[in-house]
Amino acid sequence: EIQINGGTTAAKVDFATGLFEQEVKVADVFSQDEMIDVIGATKGKGFNGVVTRWGVTRLARKSHRGLRKVACIGSWHPARVQFQVPRSGQRGYHHRTEINKKIYRIGKAVKDDPNNAMTEN
Repeated sequence: EIQINGGTTAAKVDFATGLFEQEVKVADVFSQDEMIDVIGATKGKGFNGVVTRWGVTRLARKSHRGLRKVACIGSWHPARVQFQVPRSGQRGYHHRTEINKKIYRIGKAVKDDPNNAMTEN
């Protein structure tokens, strides 16, 4: 996704529809030494328990009804589980934004520049 700045909403829509079915080069959108934010999803790891997901200490070997659990999930009152208490659930595949990544170099396609990846000029 790329943000379109300037002009009215109708002008922005006309500009975007004019780019449909056309090739947009990376160098047309980004420039060298530009600072950008990168948005993505972390690597998904499925459904995990509290020991793996939050690093909670395992219970003793002889504990009753399982040992990879949280020993106490809260006091009697308030009569609900607070959000700070570690619980099992989804691990990974979370939305993350990394800010202020610098573009050092924009390469060209191999067909445009066969010596693109060379370090010596």
